[in-house]
Amino acid sequence: MTTAIIGLTTSFARGQQSLDYRYVQAVLAAGGMPVILPIVMHRAQAEVLAARVDGLIIPGGPAIMEGLIGAIPEDLAHVDPLRQKSDRLWLRACRRHELPVLGICYGMQLISAVAGGTIYGDVERDVALATSHSDERGAKDHKVAIKATSRLAGILGTTSLPVNTHHVQAIAEPGHGYMATAHAPDGIIEAIEDEHGALMGVQFHPERMGMRGLPLFEDLIRRAQNHSGADKTSTRRGECSAVDRRP
Repeated sequence: MTTAIIGLTTSFARGQQSLDYRYVQAVLAAGGMPVILPIVMHRAQAEVLAARVDGLIIPGGPAIMEGLIGAIPEDLAHVDPLRQKSDRLWLRACRRHELPVLGICYGMQLISAVAGGTIYGDVERDVALATSHSDERGAKDHKVAIKATSRLAGILGTTSLPVNTHHVQAIAEPGHGYMATAHAPDGIIEAIEDEHGALMGVQFHPERMGMRGLPLFEDLIRRAQNHSGADKTSTRRGECSAVDRRP
């Protein structure tokens, strides 16, 4: 079977891109081939590589800046505007190519925000009875309750999963076309997916969960392999001329 090529966006700070190696390890362990995507500023640039990869992962990162309910707290860094623009370009380009997408933590929040969802700037502050979800604030691992009819439950083979917790922000209302499929004990949204399960997001970090998190990457690889078997020749010919060069 053709090896699926998975594009990964990266963190971006002080002019440097970086990526936790655990994302790379997870993709390799699931049978895929990870490719680090550059920061891009134009739609046509994203289209070139989107036509050559078979799936997309948007990993964790700093604060989402749009659709906010409440201000960003002082202990949470703002996302660099260049990363924010680049991630949106990659997401939209991969959606145009109908690629499977997995958003992790910041990545899930970005997917929702692009679709018009809202985000708590600080879930611990902005939601009554919410517990801390940031390990840096003393939060501990907890279980999530997964909707039994969701694709996520089918992938994991369970409706209850112990997960890590490394976030300050959280989705208040999922973006248009997405539904919440997992919740923390305090009711905070821990996963979303679209009606077809093509785009999924999880608030926790499966790349840090060993075998418990691996099925999410394996599912992405399986779906990406189906895409990689398609003929991309027509997409690759004249692709830059087929799209405008506006951001």
